[in-house]
Amino acid sequence: MTRHYVVTGTDTGVGKTLFSAALTNALDGYYWKPVQSGLEEETDSEAVVRLGVPSARVLPEAYRLKTPASPHLSARLDGIAIDAKRLVLPETDEPLVVEGAGGLLVPLTDRLLFADLFARWQVPVILCARTALGTINHSLLSLEALRNRGVPISGIAFIGDENVETQRIILEISGVRSLGRLPRLSNVTSRTLGEAFAEHFDIKSFKEDLA
Repeated sequence: MTRHYVVTGTDTGVGKTLFSAALTNALDGYYWKPVQSGLEEETDSEAVVRLGVPSARVLPEAYRLKTPASPHLSARLDGIAIDAKRLVLPETDEPLVVEGAGGLLVPLTDRLLFADLFARWQVPVILCARTALGTINHSLLSLEALRNRGVPISGIAFIGDENVETQRIILEISGVRSLGRLPRLSNVTSRTLGEAFAEHFDIKSFKEDLA
């Protein structure tokens, strides 16, 4: 089976959709957002298409929920019961990048967290972490949640302006490898995102991990 990556974040708005789009493009892969909460504004799937991922390589969400809230609440307001049996990794002929929602302990139901779903899948997880204040605590807690569930960790992708000490201490304490850092972009387009990703990440290493 083709190797997959799961992209998650330390919290919401960290930049995992930007990273997911860049990684999907770099791998010539597919993108999947299992659960989308909030449909009035641009969805994450729509965003990755805008950022260069061909629409044919963006797989349909298992659940599209109207309210921009935690999936468990959004589903309840929509009168929908999320069934974990529907959240099965799609089979693809190329690498698949799966993007979670919010952080690892975001609930899908009253009994199922995203971290629990990732533990079932046993797919290497990439943790996107801000470089701003507060990320040390959020990053280490997130990594601890993954390890406690036996989820394989590919590494950390830092997002934002370089913060040498913050990045160093997270890596030192966690023992997890840094995959690179996606800098803040003043003008985000498919071209500028692709150039930044190629400059700050080793695309070859992602492809080798899939072999």
